[in-house]
Amino acid sequence: MPGPFLTVLLADLGAEVIKVEPPDGGDWVRWLPPRVGGHSWPFFALNRGKRSLGLDLKHPEGVACLRRLCGSADVLVEQFRPGVMDRLGVGWETLHAEHPRLVYVALSGYGQTGPYRDRAGHDLTYGALAGTLGRTGPAGGAPVQPGFQPADLSGALMGAVGLLSSVLGARTTGEGRFVDVSLTEAALVLNVLQLSEHLGHGKPVPRGTDLLGGGAPYYGVYACADGRYVALAALEPKFFHRLCDAVGRADWKPRQMGDTTALRAEIAALFLAKDRDTWVQELAPADCCVEPVLELDEVATHPLHIARGMLYETPYATEAGPARQLRTPLADATAVAAAAPPPTLGQHSRQVLVEAGYTDAAIDALIQSRAVIAA
Repeated sequence: MPGPFLTVLLADLGAEVIKVEPPDGGDWVRWLPPRVGGHSWPFFALNRGKRSLGLDLKHPEGVACLRRLCGSADVLVEQFRPGVMDRLGVGWETLHAEHPRLVYVALSGYGQTGPYRDRAGHDLTYGALAGTLGRTGPAGGAPVQPGFQPADLSGALMGAVGLLSSVLGARTTGEGRFVDVSLTEAALVLNVLQLSEHLGHGKPVPRGTDLLGGGAPYYGVYACADGRYVALAALEPKFFHRLCDAVGRADWKPRQMGDTTALRAEIAALFLAKDRDTWVQELAPADCCVEPVLELDEVATHPLHIARGMLYETPYATEAGPARQLRTPLADATAVAAAAPPPTLGQHSRQVLVEAGYTDAAIDALIQSRAVIAA
């Protein structure tokens, strides 16, 4: 996910992205279900608007192609384990010597240096070492596995920031930069408030006890009568007082910073008295930071996301109707909806190589040697 998500952010903003894929089936995410219109839907989400170049980097001519392409590129993004690109002959030092202005972004689990550089991992293990997994869950209970990939996604965002700032610098100085992104470190900085609290007073902060992690009764998740949930985030006194007035519990106001256990039980009993949507409707006029906890099947139809154009219809359809996808937040909704679908493996190989200056005969030879895969 990290490299494809980083680059789809840029593709949605109008960047030209060439996805380099191996010959034996390409990116394995191509085969993940569900499939719509002949495409894997997860692959669609991460690769729309890109071009595909099928390239065998274990073939000398495939390596030569990549090195040549880097001459006209602003950036190369890779997410192999440290050292793999060097062994293939397209590491940072080689490419920087040939193309000094190229920005090289390397995404890895634990960074390019240190004792874990060669260790295998995935989002869950990165979060485990970053402390984010250990912060998630109730007080006195076990850590709760998140339902998404915070290390992968935050790593992609960190990579995008490093990439864009480095491109800007390269255009000013003519000198590219090596951007070392550790997914573990990207997750670690998500602990900036909690870790600073711990470092400040030197005491452990048990899971589920800090202000924003479950320790405050006015900042948490509460069950409702219908088995669904609301999120209460009345952190500042003005919001908590509005809640108190709206539910007729002015006696709670002086207790906001007091007996959290008793107050939490009373707030929990309050929300259990009505169903989720009734509470949301009744408390909306009070503007007291209460919102429904949406399930995924509710997100796509929520009026906020519809009004903001966060979802758009693709050219494909399913049995349930038009197929929809999620745009990235900074991208123009109309432009994303008009973006090309994800490419087939090697769909643009010939086109990309022509643009790089290869003749038709040279391209035919590369395809015949299996250094290049063309659709």
